[in-house]
Amino acid sequence: MLERKVLDHMRRWKSRARGREALLIEGARRVGKSTAVEQFAKNEYRSSIIIDFSRLPRDVRSIFEDQRDDLDTFFMLLSAYYRTPLHTRESLIVFDEVQLYPKAREMIKHLVADGRYDFMETGSLISIKRHIKDIVIPSEERKLEMDPLDFEEFCWAMGEKLLSDLIRNSFETSRQLPDALHKRAMRLWREYLLVGGMPQAVNEYVQSRDFNEVDYIKRGIIDLYLNDMGKLANGDAGKLRSIFSQIPGQLSKHEKKFTLASIDREARSRSYDSAFFWLEDARLTNICRNATDPTVGLGLSEDNASFKCYMADTGLLVSQVFADRRSTPSEVYRDILFDRLSLNEGMLVENAVAQQLRANGRRLFFYSRYARGDSQRTMEIDFLIVRAHDDANLRARVSPVEVKSTKRYGTSLLDKFERTFGDRLGRSYVLHPRQVASSGQRTLLPLYFAFCL
Repeated sequence: MLERKVLDHMRRWKSRARGREALLIEGARRVGKSTAVEQFAKNEYRSSIIIDFSRLPRDVRSIFEDQRDDLDTFFMLLSAYYRTPLHTRESLIVFDEVQLYPKAREMIKHLVADGRYDFMETGSLISIKRHIKDIVIPSEERKLEMDPLDFEEFCWAMGEKLLSDLIRNSFETSRQLPDALHKRAMRLWREYLLVGGMPQAVNEYVQSRDFNEVDYIKRGIIDLYLNDMGKLANGDAGKLRSIFSQIPGQLSKHEKKFTLASIDREARSRSYDSAFFWLEDARLTNICRNATDPTVGLGLSEDNASFKCYMADTGLLVSQVFADRRSTPSEVYRDILFDRLSLNEGMLVENAVAQQLRANGRRLFFYSRYARGDSQRTMEIDFLIVRAHDDANLRARVSPVEVKSTKRYGTSLLDKFERTFGDRLGRSYVLHPRQVASSGQRTLLPLYFAFCL
């Protein structure tokens, strides 16, 4: 059983909500929502009932349809059907894949008001029209997004929890790891780039260390997503699949902003807005938007027409890179692992950093400005985050983050950015393959530190 951080968020919800609201776990399919909720229910409650709406029995459906106005009978019949006693304030009822039966989600308002039990829901594509049509969305519902495993969780799965704890301590104290541990962490990071954070793929790699089997699993997940696009996209399936297939090519360019012309020279952003929303809502992509006037409220200056589109899981990105063949041979994975294959590793590394930031609950922003004929005003910064700044009494400041996949690199763009916006900035970060180092308000961190930001 994989250890997941989302369980800590669930425990905090239980303690804070005390039955006054339900918790909706949103995330991509196969990200581990149902498994995490089952584990939480087993550990935290005296009893639980998990209703899987992807295979809703006729008898259970009739309970929802016929007894929604008589909660005493509703609970009594559920308890009898699932052979599970329910205990006031000690039992949890879970609506699994609730998007498949929206009427159950609508009942949450009345179930929470009743107050006898706790309620959780899991779902994907919760916001698309067909899943909310003709229902009143309950205000007594708290949402929690669940992402693929981040690098720290991957370390836990690989039996390296002590190393991940040491990485966190090193980040907080700005101390270097011993060289042997740094090399081990960099090796784990490269494995993470290839395997990614989808639980089924991670479990397979932990057990077999077989990249061929891992690739088989990842391709199955990609096929599942493509099938969902065909079934649920309401006429946008072609656009969705075009965008999805273009992500590796877009990220492999030096200029990583997504250009619709690569899909269709006549394409207009307005006609593709719904497709990008669908992919982001399904948690298949992470959209990074341009904050044109970097201040603590990064969203105040976001330019929705200028964005980068990352895949939500870097392991899936690797399999998508080689989508022109039926499978990716293990030899290709090993060549990438040992840096023997000519591949734009920068796109994998930047995608993985985006994945870590997103797993930490951050919206993704970057900075880009092009001034024709004025090189001093032309610059692009990979990511912008907001952090408490130790030299400003821990007040929030904008921190630029640059990602470097090689040991030899330049920082001229970061230098310009710091000169231009210095009074607004906190500490700057460069993520690179080398050890920890600091210079003034700039900190250089190994790539595997990204989950700490």
